[in-house]
Amino acid sequence: MSVPGSIKVFSGNANRSLAEDICRELSCDMGKAVTDRFSDGEFNFQIGENVRGMDVFIVQPSCPPSDQNLMELLIMIDAFVRSSAERVTAVIPYFGYARSDKKDRPRVPIAAKLMANLIVTAGAHRVLTIDLHASQIQGFFDIPVDHLYAAPVIVDYFQRNPIENLIVVAPDTGGAERARAYAKRLDSGLALVDKRREKANVAEVMNVVGDVRGKSCLIIDDMCDTGGTICKVASALHANGANEIYACFTHAVLSGKATENIANSHIKKVIVTNSIPLCEKGEMLKAEGRIEVLNIAKLLASAIRSIHDETSVSSLFI
Repeated sequence: MSVPGSIKVFSGNANRSLAEDICRELSCDMGKAVTDRFSDGEFNFQIGENVRGMDVFIVQPSCPPSDQNLMELLIMIDAFVRSSAERVTAVIPYFGYARSDKKDRPRVPIAAKLMANLIVTAGAHRVLTIDLHASQIQGFFDIPVDHLYAAPVIVDYFQRNPIENLIVVAPDTGGAERARAYAKRLDSGLALVDKRREKANVAEVMNVVGDVRGKSCLIIDDMCDTGGTICKVASALHANGANEIYACFTHAVLSGKATENIANSHIKKVIVTNSIPLCEKGEMLKAEGRIEVLNIAKLLASAIRSIHDETSVSSLFI
């Protein structure tokens, strides 16, 4: 669908700083809107300018508080559809509830599918997201989904800041394909950690597959929630003779005692993106040099420009 109107970028309250960075990359102003709350906590949203016939992009990750930020996104989509925007694209750098993508236990929901239904029902015409926890979630939507990867940004960082004697580590079998792609781009070896999860947010590391003795290990994952998995993986690598241990993940959820777990682990440094704003304790680790944040605004801005111009976004994939 060709949209003759200009690009309009709006933001909810989840990650306004990222939206502002995207606007700088696009050389456009942030869209004007009221994004406060009524006294009872309900989201009070009103568009502050004409969007009729415009190509609207709403930047709103569904990061914690997930339910609140998701509701903001749905209300904003509805407002733009009712204000006659020509096309509304939900830019969701972090797609929450993505871990609930299948019925792997009795009597559980598929919350990722429900989220997709809500976004489509609200009226979004397409979705732009980064590093879904499970790629098949794209198929949950009945609208186009542009699924980007933070890999180009992360690989560029490590090419500019090389680690000697590097080996890339997948923290579980599900992350093997992602780790293999990084290992290929960074021209490094590959190791795998066999992990068994007994219940949510609790992981038990079993075996390290691959020789990590004397190596600098880089653990690659899409997200870090409580930090339990990544810290246990780091312990297993250390026990198997790893020299230095780094970690890299796109989405820094960092809930519960995640920052304490990382601070007390064998991990030397963590690389994340700004798909989610760092929590207060995460900012403390950043100040101490334990966490470094890479900006994905240029990547998202390039995708937004391609979507608006109806050109291919495949060059942004890895």
